[in-house]
Amino acid sequence: MFAAALALTAGCFGHAPYKIGDPDPDSNIPAMESAARARNEKAVGPLVQQLNSDDPAVRFYAIEALHRLTGQTFGYRYYDEDDQRKIAVRQWQQWLKARMSK
Repeated sequence: MFAAALALTAGCFGHAPYKIGDPDPDSNIPAMESAARARNEKAVGPLVQQLNSDDPAVRFYAIEALHRLTGQTFGYRYYDEDDQRKIAVRQWQQWLKARMSK
């Protein structure tokens, strides 16, 4: 009986930290939300990388977090076709590169 109760509560205490870029959206998405809430500007680079995700939900949360952090979207829309998104992703990459060289 005790072992069963322990097994049921084990998941409540040992959650690994969320990580932007984690292949598991259950970690990736909360990490992006947390970065935006905390105004974590160090997350901008990893968020830009997530704009290329195959998962539209990941792309949605990435652009929302970037918009909250920078005020920019560069015309990126998570639901656009790949070729349309690539143009905006290039603009994000150029913006990031210029920001990193300061």
